Amino acid sequence: MKQVMQDLAKGETMLIEAPSPQISAGHVNIYSTISLISVGTERMLLDFGKASLLTKARQQPDKVKMVLDKIKTDGLFATTDAVLTKLAQPIPLGYCNVGVVTEVGADVSGIKPGDRVVSNGPHAEIVKVPQNLCVRIPDEIEDEIAAFTIPSSIALQGIRLANPTLGEAFVVTGVGLIGLLTVQLLRANGCRVLAIDYDEKRLALARDYGADICNPGKGEDPVKTGLRFSDDNGVDAVIITAASKSNEPVSTAAKMSRKRGRIVLVGVTGLDLNRADFYEKELTFQVSCSYGPGRYDENYEKKGNDYPYGFVRWTERRNFEAVLDIMTSGQLNLKPLITHRFEFEEIKKAYNMLSEGGDALGVLLKYGSEESVRNIKNISLNSVTTFDKQKPIVGFVGAGNYASRVLIPAFNEADAQLHTLISNGGTSSAIHGKKSGFIRASSDVETILNDESINTIVVATRHNTHAQLVVQSLKAGKNVFVEKPLAIKQSDLDEILSVYETVQADGNSASLMVGFNRRFAPLVQKMKELLSTVKEPKSLVMTVNAGAIPANHWTQDLKIGGGRIIGEVCHFIDLIRFLVGKPISSWQRHTMDSISNDTLSINLSFTDGSIGTVHYFANGSKLFPKERLEVFVSDRVLQLDNFRKLTGYGWPGFKKMRLWRQDKGQNSCVVAFLDAISKGTESPIPFDELLEVSQACIEISEQH
Repeated sequence: MKQVMQDLAKGETMLIEAPSPQISAGHVNIYSTISLISVGTERMLLDFGKASLLTKARQQPDKVKMVLDKIKTDGLFATTDAVLTKLAQPIPLGYCNVGVVTEVGADVSGIKPGDRVVSNGPHAEIVKVPQNLCVRIPDEIEDEIAAFTIPSSIALQGIRLANPTLGEAFVVTGVGLIGLLTVQLLRANGCRVLAIDYDEKRLALARDYGADICNPGKGEDPVKTGLRFSDDNGVDAVIITAASKSNEPVSTAAKMSRKRGRIVLVGVTGLDLNRADFYEKELTFQVSCSYGPGRYDENYEKKGNDYPYGFVRWTERRNFEAVLDIMTSGQLNLKPLITHRFEFEEIKKAYNMLSEGGDALGVLLKYGSEESVRNIKNISLNSVTTFDKQKPIVGFVGAGNYASRVLIPAFNEADAQLHTLISNGGTSSAIHGKKSGFIRASSDVETILNDESINTIVVATRHNTHAQLVVQSLKAGKNVFVEKPLAIKQSDLDEILSVYETVQADGNSASLMVGFNRRFAPLVQKMKELLSTVKEPKSLVMTVNAGAIPANHWTQDLKIGGGRIIGEVCHFIDLIRFLVGKPISSWQRHTMDSISNDTLSINLSFTDGSIGTVHYFANGSKLFPKERLEVFVSDRVLQLDNFRKLTGYGWPGFKKMRLWRQDKGQNSCVVAFLDAISKGTESPIPFDELLEVSQACIEISEQH
C-alpha cells in the first residue's frame, strides 16, 4: 500500500510503499476511498519541515529547554544524536478518512467488513484505526460529504464547550474550514453569528450560511462591530478558530464580550492574556481539545473503553455520529467548501498548491487503486545481496523508537546481515528498513519464522509480546535477541524455560540473549576487571533518577508493559548481578506510596555475602544525572556516573577514566551476541542468569 509521510528534518513529503497493516484486537482495517486534507494543520507541518534547525528551535522553546537539560546529564554527542534521530522520524499526515472496512479485530462490535465508515485515519490506501475512532456512514451521505466529519467534530466540540442557547449572539473569529463549519453548526443551534476574517471570499461563504460579517482588513473595527451586533450588550460567546501567533484574537474577544461571556479557543493564538479584560467581566476562557472527550486517552482510544453514556454524553465518537446525523438532515451545506480534488498519487501536487499559498478550503484526495496492489504484506526494499549462511542473518520484529534509534543502528554497525524488518502497521518497517539496508519489509511475523534463510531473530516489540515471540522463534530453530524484559509474568517465563530445554535437548544450539546492555558498557567492563582482583563481599548502590512517566503510559500497564520494575529496573538488577558474579539469594522491596508505585528501593543479597541496593526514583530533578553506581569493597570505592565517568578511590594504579560520550553498552552487547553465534560459542549472558534476573524481577514486582 501507499501512504503519505512528512520528513520533518528535510521538509520532504514522501509517498512511500509499505506493507499493509496487520489487524489487531480492538482495531479496524479500512480501504480508503476519500480523505480530506486539513489545510491549516498540514500546511503548518509542511512549513515546519522546510524550516532551518534554528527556526524549528525558535518555534519550540519548550523542546529547546529539554535538549539543554539532556546535554547537562547525557552530554552533547548523545543529545545531538537523539535530536537528529527524532527529527529524522517521518510522521504520517492526515486525519480525515473515508473508506470501506475490510477486517475487524477481536472485541470490535457494531462494525463489520463491508461497512462504509469515517475515521481519523491518515492519508493511506489502507488505514488501521481503533474502533472508538471509527463510525458507520449512513447510506444517504456520499463519501465526499462524509470526509468533513472529523473537522466538523472539532467545530462541534468547541461549540459544546461554549454551551449555546437559542437566540444568543456568537462571534466566530477566523472562517477557514473549521470556522465555516462552526458558523453552520451555530446557525443550526438557533444562534445569531458574526464572522470575522480578512478573506472576502470566505466571508462571502459565511454570509451565504446566514452570518453577519466583519473584515478588519478593510478598516472595520471588530469590537465596535461586535457591540453593534449584540445591541451594545456585548456578545454572548466568541469561538476562535483562527491560527495566529498574536494575542489580538483573544484580547478582541474579551473586549466585545458581555459580562460573564464565554470565549473558546479552537484554533491557535497567542495566550498572553490581559487580566483586566477578563477580571471586570468575569469572562470564561477555555481551550477546546480536538474531537471531544476521549481524545488522547489511551484507555478510550486504544483500549476501546467507552465512557458511561449517562455521565459523558458526548465523546469523540458520539460527536462523529452527531455530525453525521446533522449531515443526513441537510443542515450542513458542504459542497461549497470543496475547492480542490486530487488523485491520491498527486499528493505532492496538492501540497505544492498549499505551500504556494493556494486559496484552499476542502481539498479531497481520491483513491482508486486495486485491492491486489494495496493488500501486500511483504515488499522488497533494497537489492538482494548474497548472505553468508555461516553468520547471523537477521530478521527484526519491531521498528519503534528504541529499535530504530538504537538497536537497528547497533546491528548495522556490527555488520549484521539484515534481511527482513517487521512492524505491525507496516509503515515503520518500510521507512526504517529502507534506510538501514534491510532487503524486505513486512507486517507479518510468520514471514521471518518460516524463512529458512533467516537464522536469527531480534524481538523489539512491546513487553507483553516478548515471551510468545521468543517461544515461536526458539521453536523455529532461530537464535534470539530479545530486548528486555524476557517475560512479564511467571507462566510465560516457565514456558520459555520449557521450550529452551526441549530445543537444547533436541540438539539445536540456538542462542538466547536478553538486551541487558549495561553490563557490556566499557566503564562497567573496567569495573569488572578491577573488582575481579578483590575476593571480599561487595556493597553496591545503584541510584537511578528515572523521572516520572504518566500512570496511563503503556509501560506502566501491568498487562502490556509489566510495570517499571519488570520493564526497566531489570537492567540494574542484572548489572549488580554481573558485578557481584554470584547468584541472588534474597531480596526486599520498599515502595513510596504513589499513583504508579515507581519510586522504590530494592535490597538484594547474594550467596557470597555481597549486598546491593537499587534506588529507582521517579521524583527527582531532570538536572541530576540519571544513573550512578557506587561499589564499596576492601577499603576501596568505585563510582560510575552516567556511563561517562568512572572514578576510583583507594585503587592501586587507577584513579579515573572518562569517555567523550555516554556509552551504555548497546553496541558492545550486540557485537558479543553476533560473535557468539558466528563462533558457535555460549551466549554472552548464561541462560541461568537471564532466568535468575527475570524471575527475581517478576517476584519483586508482584510483592504486595
